[in-house]
Amino acid sequence: MLVSLAFMLVSSNTFADAAGDIFTLSMPSMDGEPETVSNSLKILALLTVLSLAPAIVIITTSFTRIIIVLSMLRHAFGMPSTPPNTVIIGLALLLTLFTMTPVIDQIQEKSLQPYIDKQIDDTTALNNASAPVREFMISQTRDKDIALVLELANEEVPDSADDISMTQLVTAFLLSELQTAFQIGFVIFLPFLAIDLIVASILMSMGMMMVPPMTISLPIKILMFVLIEGWALVAQALVSSF
Repeated sequence: MLVSLAFMLVSSNTFADAAGDIFTLSMPSMDGEPETVSNSLKILALLTVLSLAPAIVIITTSFTRIIIVLSMLRHAFGMPSTPPNTVIIGLALLLTLFTMTPVIDQIQEKSLQPYIDKQIDDTTALNNASAPVREFMISQTRDKDIALVLELANEEVPDSADDISMTQLVTAFLLSELQTAFQIGFVIFLPFLAIDLIVASILMSMGMMMVPPMTISLPIKILMFVLIEGWALVAQALVSSF
């Protein structure tokens, strides 16, 4: 959580500076000297970026896929509130940081650091920062989802993915992430479902129909998950899926 928050704050300051430079206005004073109002606009831009930063992180990174899979794993156990939401979100953010490290490194190298060193202007910095994010989303987006979004927008499929607008690309990316997350979640559900069915069948054959199957199956599922080091396997599978 702290690492992600620090990253968002750094990004927010950078974009706030960029926005401030863009929206700097000059107002003539009584003596003819120009007065800038960029400070107020910088604060406004900073607050706007801070309010949108969580949504941007969610819709343009691997966070969506990871959080959905972890939530489905929790429901497969039959424990909707264990681990708690804070732990699930924290783990999802850390795994997102792992998967997005190459993209963050490219942004740092091509956009953030040159902009801090005043080697590039704000427009170039923004374009350089968005390029690695676009490449990541394009690599994780299915062609059929891109075609669907373009069809809904009544537009033809362009010759290059670079010609797709950011709004259309993000929409297609989210659709692909939801599809992939549910596919992974289905595979995770199967062994837990098998345990539930086996336990329910055994209880019925023994005439113990009044005993809730969850009472017996839950400890078995926890034991199985611990023995196979399930959390490590799930984390490895999620990171390697990108």
